[in-house]
Amino acid sequence: MPGTHLSAFERGKIHILAKQGVKFMDIAKELGRSASTIGRELKRNSTPRGYDPARAQRQYEERRQACRPKPRLAHTPLLDYVKAKICDEEWTPETISIRLPLDFPDDPNMRVSHETLYRELYTRHNLHYLIQCLPQARPRRRKRGQGKTRRGPSIPNRVGIEKRPAHIEQRIEPGHWEADTIFGKNQDSFLVTLVERSARILRAVEVFSKHADVVARAINELLLELPTSWVKTITFDNGTEFADHKTIADTLNVDTYFATPYCSWQRGTNENTNGLIRRYMPKGTCFRNLHPNRLKTIVKQLNNRPRKCLKAKKTNEVFQKQRQEHLLALRT
Repeated sequence: MPGTHLSAFERGKIHILAKQGVKFMDIAKELGRSASTIGRELKRNSTPRGYDPARAQRQYEERRQACRPKPRLAHTPLLDYVKAKICDEEWTPETISIRLPLDFPDDPNMRVSHETLYRELYTRHNLHYLIQCLPQARPRRRKRGQGKTRRGPSIPNRVGIEKRPAHIEQRIEPGHWEADTIFGKNQDSFLVTLVERSARILRAVEVFSKHADVVARAINELLLELPTSWVKTITFDNGTEFADHKTIADTLNVDTYFATPYCSWQRGTNENTNGLIRRYMPKGTCFRNLHPNRLKTIVKQLNNRPRKCLKAKKTNEVFQKQRQEHLLALRT
């Protein structure tokens, strides 16, 4: 049987023929094997008493078992880490993958790719329960929609994103924010969310009306406590709740811009963060019934979440580093 491994039966036959003094080349012809295969088998598994078929088969099985790759999550500390981060902190497999080298820099066993994690979650029955903690709890992703028909915004004195300074795209300078709202059940309550483009720091507050003056007041309260150097521009969605952007600009002394309608990727940082919030508050959640500290807890948890775009650093880690650099610059 060329192309296959020697069987226990063949090893028994080799033992009998070798004991009778048959040369290994003739044994190869008898079994239909190459002479080199039989020669290696005899050399590898011979003892002072001669060829031992039982020992040869046992060593073969041990070698085969050793050469098989072990499941990556067979390392118990790694499996425990993965379970804790997905269940307790609702991290994604990608978040876990990029954070492991920072949390365990000297332990090569604490490494796993996000693709391996997804495969393990969906193929190992004892890990299926973790799928419900993922942002997309389904085996396949839905196809992207074809978009909506474009229509012009009805916001007075609107300044388009095309007029925003080009250097803001580089995300080097702190102080450039993106703003949006998240609707609660029956649109009887809303969340105003603000995300800073460089550090990805999140600030959010609940409002019970999306009237422009209410939203403007909420944004001012969220950002007024920050130093002026941390609030330079705000890029809004085209919702009419941001129609009072001039009041925000005057109060905070910032420049305001609006993304192109139906081009959410122009505010990708904010859109992505809103998606993370939806993991805690899925569509249909009534924000009026939330505990007062629930939103604060969610914001705190997201600001302590490692981000791939930040090279696995946490948002607060980057924010605090920027803050220290700013204070140092003021002293010099």
